[in-house]
Amino acid sequence: MIDYNKALSDKVKKMKPSGIRKFFDIAATKKDVISLGVGEPDFSTPWAIRKSAINTLERKKIIYGANKGIEILRDAICTYINKKYGVQYNSEDEVIVTVGGSEAIDLSIRALIDPGDEVLVVEPSFVCYSPLVELVGGVAVPVPTRIENNFKLTPEDLEGKITDKTKLLILPFPNNPTGAVMTKEDLEKIADVIRDTNIIVLSDEIYSELTYGRKHYSIIQIDGMRERTIYVNGFSKAYAMTGWRLGYLTAPKEIVSQLVKIHQYGIMCSPFISQNAAVEALNSCENEVKKMVSEYDTRRRFLVKELNRIGLECFSPEGAFYVFPCIKSTGLSSEEFCERLLDEENVACVPGNAFGECGEGFIRISYAYSLKHLTEAVSRMENFVNKIKAEQK
Repeated sequence: MIDYNKALSDKVKKMKPSGIRKFFDIAATKKDVISLGVGEPDFSTPWAIRKSAINTLERKKIIYGANKGIEILRDAICTYINKKYGVQYNSEDEVIVTVGGSEAIDLSIRALIDPGDEVLVVEPSFVCYSPLVELVGGVAVPVPTRIENNFKLTPEDLEGKITDKTKLLILPFPNNPTGAVMTKEDLEKIADVIRDTNIIVLSDEIYSELTYGRKHYSIIQIDGMRERTIYVNGFSKAYAMTGWRLGYLTAPKEIVSQLVKIHQYGIMCSPFISQNAAVEALNSCENEVKKMVSEYDTRRRFLVKELNRIGLECFSPEGAFYVFPCIKSTGLSSEEFCERLLDEENVACVPGNAFGECGEGFIRISYAYSLKHLTEAVSRMENFVNKIKAEQK
């Protein structure tokens, strides 16, 4: 009989399952659960995008595309970035269309990191970064952010983590889970720290369209940063296209030429139908995105106000579609709070420590759900918080 423990990779066995999926899976087994755990838009993909996919299916032979992505989409991506940021990329050798932004992140880490290399991971942040670094033998070095700094990365925090082994900085803004954003001035200070080093930046900007009260600024706009940055974006969040599995990256051709080799062997190409639909998204759906952002903003303001009212101090996010309230006043750990809330009130949230140790004492709530959905959830959370307060007396 085969010994699976010996057959499986030690690195994979040591990987922890996603803290996000854990609570989502538990919630799926219960009735009457209000789930606030998954970052998936509740809007339908705009009709123009769906219509484009239907036309592709009816009129075109569905084929393998170019490894880097179909030419018309790569051109549209470069046009979008130039229009939004005033930064030019060559669609021929500086763009790769990927299977979601997640593949773009994985490609970048695998192409850059050798065993022993250190990767600075700004936390709290999305759960995939550190495991992917560890999978290739790299060393993930957390760079904690703090609520007193609005969860922004400061140059002081960054400088204290850089060593002669540092190879990559993962910069995830607008941030999941905190909703924090970095201003032009914030990013310029970060650029000053790394400009004279050989550190590459992986800038995950998947939530770049979802900002409130301010325009998103990218680190690629800062002098000297385009040449050392892998810019990652995609269509899942802004265009409500999670299931279409389409993202992209842009980078200097010297980097792209290496990343595309991994993409060729591991994926070959992104889905042809999704790529054609994404062209329509970039060319004609700006107003649809604005409508979704407006609705998210209404939900954001509602949640921040209500969470503070019931006694869970809540930082007001300026990007993405999450709030990250502090639950320290309850005396419970993040996991205890989420487990009891799910068990006693049938509301599913994600413990803050799923996004890094510095997330302990917080929980993540997604507002990619209807206002009716959120209102009922807050009501149940208020019952739970009041119960905890009564227990403390």
